[in-house]
Amino acid sequence: MIVRQWIMAVVVMLLSVQQAIAELTIEITQGNDKATPVAIVPFSWQGNAALQEDIARIVSDDLERSGLIKPLARTEMLSLPSERKEIFFRDWSLLKQEYLLIGQVKPTSDPTVLSIRYELYDVVRQARVLGEIIKGTQDELRSRAHYISDKIFEELTGLRGAFSTKIAYITADRQSNGKTRYQLKVSDADGRREKTILTSQQPLLSPSWSPDAKYLAYVSFEKGRPGIYLQNVYTGKRRQLTAFKGLNGAPSWSPDGNKLVVTLSKDGNPELYEINLQTNKVRRLTRHYSIETEAEWSSDGKRMLFTSSRAGGPQIYEMNLETGEEKRLTFDGNYNARARYSPDGKEIYFVHQKDGIFHIAAQELSTNRMRILTQTPLDESPSVSPNGSMLIYATQEGRSGYLGAVSIDGQVRYRLPSQLGDVREPAWSPFLN
Repeated sequence: MIVRQWIMAVVVMLLSVQQAIAELTIEITQGNDKATPVAIVPFSWQGNAALQEDIARIVSDDLERSGLIKPLARTEMLSLPSERKEIFFRDWSLLKQEYLLIGQVKPTSDPTVLSIRYELYDVVRQARVLGEIIKGTQDELRSRAHYISDKIFEELTGLRGAFSTKIAYITADRQSNGKTRYQLKVSDADGRREKTILTSQQPLLSPSWSPDAKYLAYVSFEKGRPGIYLQNVYTGKRRQLTAFKGLNGAPSWSPDGNKLVVTLSKDGNPELYEINLQTNKVRRLTRHYSIETEAEWSSDGKRMLFTSSRAGGPQIYEMNLETGEEKRLTFDGNYNARARYSPDGKEIYFVHQKDGIFHIAAQELSTNRMRILTQTPLDESPSVSPNGSMLIYATQEGRSGYLGAVSIDGQVRYRLPSQLGDVREPAWSPFLN
């Protein structure tokens, strides 16, 4: 009996290690010297068994990843207060901290529910500026920590936090039999709690979130040629939306979630088509002899970005969906593709080639001023966080593909590598609530 229990414990341990290895891990490669200093004290715990998650550590990692907030190292803390009467503001002033976060986790009368209290203090004014009591189970502690991060981030920056969002991406893992296993995955924005949505021996491409973050549209070659599929992230239920002859690719949701714009070559040339998801009616949007692809709706649904080769090479164009007018947006360089709007519609982000190197660039629509955001050489597939503060993209180091992230001002960078296969085609979800 003891031997059996030991074997089961080893199996559980190995499975846990395998899961930890499979998840994306964050490595911050460049921070912001002007970030706001905040001391995030470990939350006190008044229960018996250990908590599954360190809430304060998750909050600290979230806020540090934003680049706008610099958490104080725990080793530098002079005390570990968990309530107002234990705070000596002079100590935190000496440590040059502008804000202080403390918290407590307590059991409740329901043994499955925990009470989590957090309080944010302004060190200079010695005043509480934010705080509340929330509840959750052990399994929900990570979600509650992301929620706290969102609240603090908004209080200190004025921007809505995006730590409770998700990212979708494709992994490609070379098998021992020489074949490649493709998986569509979804994780928290920090790469944790990874969930496999679909596994295929054929390529998967272009995941795109619905506005309510319940569905993913993507391209699968599982039937030998590309088809566009819709899948419920939570139930796994899926359906094939297109199976036209030729190209079926690059799905993108309308802001109201009722339509997709896709690239089809069913009429001979790759063009943009709009598909009504209620009626399945297909409407052609572009008519040109060049390749038209990679469309993206603006948040107000009035404009659409797309990539076209009509100028002799890939360039970014914008279509006015009310008038049908089309105009070219990019002129710097002979390769600009896969553009995405900022949430406020004032900028676009895209893949820009310069001197044979592919970077992620930003361009202000009012001035056409362009700036390079990334420093890695093979960058592609940019996706914008819903609060507009960060971009996630795919890049490559040697033969391995991984995800990188950069702030929209280019000051903060981090990477999310995986130890199991290449990671490509990231898509940042909308806000989840």
